[in-house]
Amino acid sequence: MEQKPADLVIILITGPENPKRLPSAFFLASTAAASEMNVVMYFTGPATLLLKKGVAEEIYPIEGGKSIKEFMELALDNGVQFIGCLQSLELNGMSKEDLAFDLPLLTPSQALPSLGSAGRVLTW
Repeated sequence: MEQKPADLVIILITGPENPKRLPSAFFLASTAAASEMNVVMYFTGPATLLLKKGVAEEIYPIEGGKSIKEFMELALDNGVQFIGCLQSLELNGMSKEDLAFDLPLLTPSQALPSLGSAGRVLTW
């Protein structure tokens, strides 16, 4: 059975270097998924570091607020599918064993056909 194209794809390139920018991407993805949209987030470049064990738990956009890991879990709980960039793992010195999440890993050339067929594609 062929998978239905995503209604919304968010290509996340922002990582730990800009914590105040991150919550909006996860809120948008969560809201769209809660509205019964098929939502995919593709983590690439610096964003791949957010998938590493222990990293997202230590990033707080606002002191005393929620961690990025909590925003990520909200998105997953609402049905957002996470996909990691395999090449970005290598670029960030990571391996599959470093990941905090069980998710598909695709090279850009593997991911592009399905990501490009989405109704909307945002780069964050």
